Amino acid sequence: MSTTLFTDGWTFHRGADGPSESVRLPHDAMIGEPRSPDGGTGAHGGFFPGGRYRYRRSWVAPADAEEASYSLTFEGVQGHARVLVDGAVRGECASPYREFSVPLSGVLPGTAIDIEVDVDNTAVPASRWYTGSGIYRPVWLERVERVAIAKDGLRIVARAAPLGSDGGPAVAAVSVRVDGKVAEPAMVLVEFIQAGAVVARSEAPLVGMAADIEVRIPNARLWSAETPHLYDVRAAVIVAGQEVHETRIRTGLRTVEVDARRGLRVNGQQVLLRGAAVHHDNGLLGAATFAAAERRRVRLLKEAGYNAVRSAHNPLSRAFLDACDELGMYVMDELTDVWLGAKTPHDGASRFLEEWRDDAAAMIANDRNRPSVLMYSIGNEISEATTPDGVALAREIHAYLIDLDASRPTTIAVNPLLAMMASRSHASGRDAEAPPERKAATSTAANIVTAKLGRMMVLASSLPAADKATRDVFDAVDIAGYNYGYANYRRARRRYPDRIIVGTESMSGDLPAIWKRVESVPGVIGDFGWTGWDYLGEVGLGYWSYGDEPGGIVKPYPGVVAGCGTFDITGAPTAVALLTQAVWGVTAAPGIAVRPMDRSGKRPNRTPWLSTDAVVSWSWGDSVRTAQVEVYSREDSVELVLNGKSLGRRKAGPRHGYVARFRTGYVPGELVAIAYRGGVETGRTTLRSAHESRLHLRAEAAELRGPDDLAFVWLELADEGGTVDTVAMDEVRLRVSGPAKLVGLGNAAPTTEESFTDDVHSTHRGRALAIVRGTGEVGEVVISAMSAAHGEASLTLRSAVAAADADASTMGATSAT
Repeated sequence: MSTTLFTDGWTFHRGADGPSESVRLPHDAMIGEPRSPDGGTGAHGGFFPGGRYRYRRSWVAPADAEEASYSLTFEGVQGHARVLVDGAVRGECASPYREFSVPLSGVLPGTAIDIEVDVDNTAVPASRWYTGSGIYRPVWLERVERVAIAKDGLRIVARAAPLGSDGGPAVAAVSVRVDGKVAEPAMVLVEFIQAGAVVARSEAPLVGMAADIEVRIPNARLWSAETPHLYDVRAAVIVAGQEVHETRIRTGLRTVEVDARRGLRVNGQQVLLRGAAVHHDNGLLGAATFAAAERRRVRLLKEAGYNAVRSAHNPLSRAFLDACDELGMYVMDELTDVWLGAKTPHDGASRFLEEWRDDAAAMIANDRNRPSVLMYSIGNEISEATTPDGVALAREIHAYLIDLDASRPTTIAVNPLLAMMASRSHASGRDAEAPPERKAATSTAANIVTAKLGRMMVLASSLPAADKATRDVFDAVDIAGYNYGYANYRRARRRYPDRIIVGTESMSGDLPAIWKRVESVPGVIGDFGWTGWDYLGEVGLGYWSYGDEPGGIVKPYPGVVAGCGTFDITGAPTAVALLTQAVWGVTAAPGIAVRPMDRSGKRPNRTPWLSTDAVVSWSWGDSVRTAQVEVYSREDSVELVLNGKSLGRRKAGPRHGYVARFRTGYVPGELVAIAYRGGVETGRTTLRSAHESRLHLRAEAAELRGPDDLAFVWLELADEGGTVDTVAMDEVRLRVSGPAKLVGLGNAAPTTEESFTDDVHSTHRGRALAIVRGTGEVGEVVISAMSAAHGEASLTLRSAVAAADADASTMGATSAT
């Protein structure tokens, strides 16, 4: 099998008669739609509308079309997709996160065919968050010979590895399945390759079109989040001494074990998961899945101290998993947010019984050879899992996943408060016929209760009724996943000594209390905070409002984001990052954040999902108000110094929630925080005020490599030293010339009426972000920016040819002939 990107040459139409425009996939049709208070997705989807769209392109069948078969594989389409070839339907898929293939059979060599993809995403909201619309993930053209290793036909599992370190021998069990017919005796050869050299090889006869091979790798280099070593693995089918087909993947060697006494072990070494839950959208890009954007998210999360991500609440993209494999990030891949009980009017609940096996099989086919994927979640906050039928279904899904992949454990993310609500609701029959928005027991309903009653969601987990509602479904999986249930960890372990626990979802401000339990309670293997990266939709779950502005966790238009990320939608770290780094001891330097001084004097309308509204800045213009300063540190005390004058020391560290708070009159200049352990300085951090800010452009990288690479360019109202003026606001117009185009422009403001697809946008907190996509041509890309009040700026990037522009993703996927 060979695979090539099939992403260029498409035309895109909005509606049946809309004008056409040329697009290169991936493409999110929703992000360019006008938002309004009546936008069909409502607060769930950021007030974007749904729509119906058509994608078209032609393809000329190659000369070998009669000897080999061709098909298209779609990594994901948001909306009900029908694929037509010359007007005839060849395939369709309504599951937005499932890969699916469509045959291009019966086409003579040299014949041109017309391919059309009709995407109907008019029935919204279809999710509790922003989904996007259209062909939002890449498409591949696949060529399969008459004899070929099957798709998902190469499977590798490390059976033995040197304990905890490199250098010893490892054993990999490799199974190969071949499609087609072989008349003569055939062999299968498997090679492990590193740095271009074959380091291990083995072969076995092909019996019944399959072969099981044990490969011994001497001096093995193991994969872990800390040491993400990867091998290229080549498998070849040999007939009469000649290779007739080969396929290659990249994978890593590692073992995974988990039990209630020793917890999670990777390569025999205990691992605690410092996790973040992440949705699938890429902020200003909408749902479009660019490898560069996915890699950037993984890289920044890892640099911030995370070692694990939980997909919320759907299987991750190939590109995101590629980045996790390459950079070293553990993964909990999650199947779905809904089973039989709908959470929004048009979600997949009505299709679940018919489609869940296909969805699960597609997820596992994408994950099985990926060293980063440690476990599968079979669902998130499933209310019917409190019933006998729901528990039986959980057992069935667990058994199906284990049958397909016995090398990884399963979990289910259960919210104990929601489980209690659902148990009572099912017992009374209240929700039986109610539409999703009227049901008493849904994820959104539990969130609203928590927002009104404070810490009830956390405390509910320790109630006997919560235990009764959750114990059976936890018995159906390998690991009990608690959403907001850390208060019950000690009690649950005493009552169920064989239970393994992971915090599948938690509030950022609870991390100090949670991590104390993770480190001290046997069988608790980690925690996933909500959320690592802010996302579009679920409007207002986290961000605070002020004074008379609408409060609560479901906020009105023009709200656009949830507002509860460690990183905002542009990729800038928030004050939450300072807390997580202090708890995990990522850095010895203290972190400084300041409550927004332009909101001083206004009552904050807080939400439980954002622990602080503080901003990492000491640049507040001509404010004369009192500053509330938060200093985050793992050390036992911190000192705050303003313009050379000490403001005193405060206790910090674990006993004080890792934060010390100071109040002082705002004076522009230099604010320094110094951390001490036992009276000895261990680190310091400085914030400065901006002076005479102007518009500056700052690119995260100087080069674009190919038509699918992205450049992330910061537009900053800053002084010559690079200090951003937090209270400065301006409107900036952008122009891109050369072999690139602007694909996203915006800021992290929680409310806006601006579009992320225009070439003009305002700044927020002194910043905006531009995202530029290459075209594949070589040359200089000039980005010019003009502001209303802060001057002009420009910078030049270099566009180069990608090293392997047309190659497939090779992380766990067949890719070569």
